[in-house]
Amino acid sequence: MTDKANSHAGLQEKLGHRFSDADLLARALTHAGADAERSNERLEFLGDRVLGLVAAQRLYELYPDDEGALTRRLHALVRWEACAAVGEAIGLWDHLTLTRSELASGGGRGRGPIMGGAVEAVIAALYMDGGMDAASRFILAHWDFTQDEVRDAKTRLQEWAQARSGGAAPTYTLVSREGPDHAPRFVVEAKVDGHAGETGQGNSKREAEQDAAARLLTRLETS
Repeated sequence: MTDKANSHAGLQEKLGHRFSDADLLARALTHAGADAERSNERLEFLGDRVLGLVAAQRLYELYPDDEGALTRRLHALVRWEACAAVGEAIGLWDHLTLTRSELASGGGRGRGPIMGGAVEAVIAALYMDGGMDAASRFILAHWDFTQDEVRDAKTRLQEWAQARSGGAAPTYTLVSREGPDHAPRFVVEAKVDGHAGETGQGNSKREAEQDAAARLLTRLETS
């Protein structure tokens, strides 16, 4: 085993996978601020998609919810806060390659997003080194798919807006209503002052508003 692989041996045990390509794991653990050329940003992109697919399939298997409710559950599971919580649980911070200021401050206010992104990158590394089986094992072992309730997306968006956009409440605009009376389909746009909106869909106006709020919140929190 190389020194690089050995330095992350304990982490690999927690990930449930022994890497054939130690450099791949090292890249997943490297923040852009510390090494822009070998950072984990591209891996974050891939890992986000792998997490979304595995989580969507698991939710589909577990819950008989309609599309709108499944979407809200999915958004709660793939948010950076959920990823960061997993990173904290497995002690990922101690394995990251960071700038001196980030190390000295313990990450400060940026610790959560840095950790969340690193977890997504690690998922991508697992996928590339061990296939979907390796990535799925990690995700299914560390994400909680049995939450009885998903926190209201409109409430979370309103809290975000109050904290960062001068207190103005989000607005919801009905874009369209299609389909027969017994099976309508609503499309609603959610907006926060100073930011582009996002549209959501649902079998009721309320569902569409929740879906739009969840989509907008996901973008705002990761931008």
